Amino acid sequence: MKKFVALLLAALMVLTACVAMAEADVITVGIVNNPPSESGYREANVKDFEAVYTAENGYEAKTFYSLKNDEQLAAAQQFITDGVDYLLISAAETTGWDEVLTAAQEAGIGVFLFDRMIAVDESLYTAAVVSDMANQGKLATEWLKSLNLEAYNIIHIQGAMGSDAQIGRTTPLQEQVDAADNWKIVVQQTATWDEAEAKKITESVINSGEAFNIIYAENDGMAKGAVAALDEAGITHGKDGDVIVMGFDCNRWALREVLAGNWNYDGQCSPFQAQVISDMIQKVEAGEAIETKLVISEETYFEAGVITEEDIATYGLGE
Repeated sequence: MKKFVALLLAALMVLTACVAMAEADVITVGIVNNPPSESGYREANVKDFEAVYTAENGYEAKTFYSLKNDEQLAAAQQFITDGVDYLLISAAETTGWDEVLTAAQEAGIGVFLFDRMIAVDESLYTAAVVSDMANQGKLATEWLKSLNLEAYNIIHIQGAMGSDAQIGRTTPLQEQVDAADNWKIVVQQTATWDEAEAKKITESVINSGEAFNIIYAENDGMAKGAVAALDEAGITHGKDGDVIVMGFDCNRWALREVLAGNWNYDGQCSPFQAQVISDMIQKVEAGEAIETKLVISEETYFEAGVITEEDIATYGLGE
């Protein structure tokens, strides 16, 4: 009997040790992101992270979604209190993060930025895997400029103010408007990525009777809302229409609009950063150095008359 008890205790000790080792091998990540309902881009981005940060891949993922910077900051601070191993952040706004990231650093928690940059010293994060939002805005503005229109009268529908995407897609356009006499912003207003709000903004301009010939919407959903207002008013748009339509993100349905000539331009924004960051985390866990602190996604744009079905199959997001 004593021998049996001793063997049982030994087996229990081995089992406990194995469980402890298994738990120790799990990497906990706190993911702070914008909600998937924000846009088709964000839905793809969230799905990408959900697919990578799984128990099967050795992770325990805690997630928080909000479009409000203060809520994101509070969630990040709670993840630090919870003792996660890494914080992964796509910030609603570029500012306000110094204190939280300093707290993460003091707690020995690695920080990875994804999708968007934050205005902090680079010493406060391990690495950033992001889009070059300013380049997206530059490409769009240069494309518009290449049309050599006699007049540029623009309805500018902005994303969530203070976000890296909004700043990057706004600044080059605003600089061109300030520099050129024939460029004019008819209205510049945020729709906070919302399709219905973008429609209302466009309707208000239509009802005012003020002339415009360009819709510059900072994501596909807002471009879709603006186009709905044009359609209801009987205003033609796209390749052979009276109004140029521009969006960003390259949702598959949006690229089909470009292919059909209903839209003129769609700027790419890649949502796929999760695996790149996971590979970096594995290097850190193995005691290896990360070669590149800043990884910028390669992105382009697509225009009516040039885009192909192959482009849509390759670069389109969603169904």
